[in-house]
Amino acid sequence: MSPAKILLVEDEPNVAQFIQLELRHEGYEVTVAADGEQALALFHQTDWSLILLDWMLPKLDGLEVCRRIRRTSEVPIILLTARDYIGDKIAGLDTGADDYITKPFEIEELLARVRTNIRRNHREMNRSSTDVLQVEDLVIDIRKRQVTRAEERIELTQREFELLHFLMQHQGEVISRERLLSAVWGYDFAGETNVVDVYIRYLRNKVDRKHIPKLIHTIRGVGYVIRSG
Repeated sequence: MSPAKILLVEDEPNVAQFIQLELRHEGYEVTVAADGEQALALFHQTDWSLILLDWMLPKLDGLEVCRRIRRTSEVPIILLTARDYIGDKIAGLDTGADDYITKPFEIEELLARVRTNIRRNHREMNRSSTDVLQVEDLVIDIRKRQVTRAEERIELTQREFELLHFLMQHQGEVISRERLLSAVWGYDFAGETNVVDVYIRYLRNKVDRKHIPKLIHTIRGVGYVIRSG
């Protein structure tokens, strides 16, 4: 099997070289871009397994690069940045990033997140064409990555889609915020479980606001559940 291809977008040469060497040691094929424009040019040249994307870049910043990639691709994207404010994390994830790691970081943690995101993407790509879930008139088609309610298409970000998918996989089961973080984000946000609340609010606005019955319910002190009525 051919090695996974990783596009590393990092403008600090020493940091880029260090990460590239570690990834190659793990068996990955790595290409480096030093600015946002170069990253987009390289992105269109091949099929990538994952993109490691620095936030602060020359020419185009990481969020804009992420936003443009998401117009045409669901390739896993991990943001690398020194910005550790929760609002910045939410902004990055809401733009379409799959994961977020704050500099400075331990290389073992980065490698673990790379493995997790590549593995998750591989599972998504190999799902059955009959992988459709339904609660009342809410339908999610995993293969097509489509969500409808009352036959009306609902546009979700990748993170919103994954959160809804997990809830629907466990419909009727109350899921804690910590479990949602682990399952959907792939790692523990360490005390920042309010990111789940933010995304649940996004989902409710899109899935429940115009419809009856409401499907996403809060179980005070425990977590969330999706169920009829």
